[in-house]
Amino acid sequence: MNTPMFKIHNKSDKPDNIVHKENEIIEKCISTENQLPCFMKDFFIYLKNGIALSTRQAYLQDILFFCNYIIKETNFSNSKDTKKISIEVFNQLKARDINRFLGDYCNRYTLVNNDSVIIMENHNRALARKKSSLTVLFKFLYRDELISNNITDGFNPIRLPKPQPDAIKRLEIDEVAKMLDVVETGNGLTKKELIYWEKTKLRDKAILVLFITYGLRLKELHQLNISSFNFGRGDFKIYRKRSKEVNMPLNHSVEKVILNYIKTERSSEDQIPIQYKDALFLSLQKTRMTEKAIRQLVKKYTALALGTTKNNGYSPHKLRATAATSLIQNDFSIYDVQNLLDHDNVTTTQLYAAHKKNVKRDIVKRFEWLDEFDK
Repeated sequence: MNTPMFKIHNKSDKPDNIVHKENEIIEKCISTENQLPCFMKDFFIYLKNGIALSTRQAYLQDILFFCNYIIKETNFSNSKDTKKISIEVFNQLKARDINRFLGDYCNRYTLVNNDSVIIMENHNRALARKKSSLTVLFKFLYRDELISNNITDGFNPIRLPKPQPDAIKRLEIDEVAKMLDVVETGNGLTKKELIYWEKTKLRDKAILVLFITYGLRLKELHQLNISSFNFGRGDFKIYRKRSKEVNMPLNHSVEKVILNYIKTERSSEDQIPIQYKDALFLSLQKTRMTEKAIRQLVKKYTALALGTTKNNGYSPHKLRATAATSLIQNDFSIYDVQNLLDHDNVTTTQLYAAHKKNVKRDIVKRFEWLDEFDK
């Protein structure tokens, strides 16, 4: 029996590739919900309508992990199936039980496979997310009068390291120039890499220039289509976190590298499978490039720019940091940079501003009180 083709009736303005990707996540959420206790059904509806899709998936996975812990590591429930855990079990849980789960079990636990034992560790950032997931759940259960006490006030704090500007990894201006030189000339690539580079150098250059110009997130670049670009109006459309639709202006450099790739190197329409005809960045197999492939591409070229091994090359997120610091060093307002990069809080952008070199020297040199020096 043939499996029917899976289609989505897309009534939104979003491109089909984004809608399909979101549906994949929704299906994973539904699958996780089907493994969780039935009394959480209203909580699932709350997550569906109240938070971002990726956050919903993360919360559900954390809660399933906690339910498995209750069954396998505690005496609170006699059930062997997470779906059959009763609300009475959650009603008898105390804050100290959650603190033991987060502070003791989650720090270091083991997973037993067929012939191996894997030691898993969670550091404070991962623990904080698990705490957040459980806090949202228990507050909801208390609000809906499914449990009698709000135990979340007793959850132990989890200290997160304060971001340090000096710890932010990014390329310096001369390293950006070297990276672009590598992608244009192939200098430093191995013989095997040069074979692929000859077929993809215009694509690779377009990807790198988009990253360092706009500080795009990996997901935002991966989703780009031919139809995302309106060269007549000089802009292109991206979808930010929480499905925010944004028009980004094109500058001459970006327009040139994109059009050069499309007209010169990208496969012709008749060679591309129908589901990938609109995808901007294609693999050599004429399918949409995966996020993994884009990440590896960036690591390869940044490693050569840095003079290090591929394993120590930078991720696309480091090119986002590169875009931010480069703009600030070129005297763009911190609020303009915040707007371009879609930071929710200007505090995040300020971390990049701390990288501006000789800022004190520049300020006092441009602010003279004596007329003979005020030029």
